[in-house]
Amino acid sequence: MMNTRYLFNAKYRQLGWMVFVPATILGILTLILEWEPALLDVKVLGFFIDEVFGVEKLVGFTENNILNEILGILVILSGLLVAFSRERDEDELITKIRLESLVWATYWNYGILILAFLFLYDLTFYWVMVFNMFTILYLFIIRFTLAIRKLKASASHEEHD
Repeated sequence: MMNTRYLFNAKYRQLGWMVFVPATILGILTLILEWEPALLDVKVLGFFIDEVFGVEKLVGFTENNILNEILGILVILSGLLVAFSRERDEDELITKIRLESLVWATYWNYGILILAFLFLYDLTFYWVMVFNMFTILYLFIIRFTLAIRKLKASASHEEHD
């Protein structure tokens, strides 16, 4: 077995999926429906506050609906658990697939960003930047999961031959 100190224990992957999928769905619905429950309107500590019709402050409190922050943190933390939990049978091949998936996701993430710099402006560019915070994680999870499924399917197919 390889040295995988930097990976989470395999048991955390399932917990990651249980939070990642609902947080992703709720996050997308929240953006589409522009849903901000009043219950989550709170005063929060902020830095570099530039209120639209208010004052600019280096540090201070401001009114904010924290749903997006909660969902963003949940997506990131649970996505990290999904992406970087050890496989039960982690070996050199899986480590190689993990590295290749991470490099692939990084290239695609920055490719998307370069296209955004070239062709998108103003608020559209802003929204791409918001989503770009998460795309490397999503791209990695998709590529790594598909590659592992393919590996397991080919191994299962070889066992039956």
